[in-house]
Amino acid sequence: MKDLSLHIIDLAQNSIRAGATLVEITITEDPVKDQLALTIRDNGKGMDEQTAKKADDPWCTSRTTRKVGMGLPLIKQNAERTGGTFHLDSVPGSGTTVKAVFGLSHLDRPPIGNISEAVVLLSAGSSSCDFVYSHTTPKGTYVFDTREVKEVLGPVQIGQAKVIKTLMEMVENNLKEIEISD
Repeated sequence: MKDLSLHIIDLAQNSIRAGATLVEITITEDPVKDQLALTIRDNGKGMDEQTAKKADDPWCTSRTTRKVGMGLPLIKQNAERTGGTFHLDSVPGSGTTVKAVFGLSHLDRPPIGNISEAVVLLSAGSSSCDFVYSHTTPKGTYVFDTREVKEVLGPVQIGQAKVIKTLMEMVENNLKEIEISD
């Protein structure tokens, strides 16, 4: 995958398929430590220990539509290629947490990509799941929480074209204020 926003979409879709009603996506950029940490935490069905141990094997997948699962192996490879780390923690019935730490300034670190589009389209595409996106840099933290958005919108659905466009602009403008990398 050519950027982190695509990894986020892939992993969040895994969370939705696992029955999650809440997906928390966190990016923390720390230039002092030269790290970019991406964490995706959900409250889905989780995995048993044996399944979790095999989850980063591309030949192991729970999907029936194909025989390979590339999402976790690719993000692990991308993180480790930059001198970073990958960790998966999952508890049956409680959910899964995936954390990938990348070398922030490393030449091989994928760019963040269009994170505003990724987060808003995930939110618009799954009415049964809420998303909390948090992005922290030395200049501050921005949080996008679909529970707050739904409260403000009332009966208006996030999936309406005008709402999607407005939310994308809002997220993009707020991220500019904290100077995301790339």
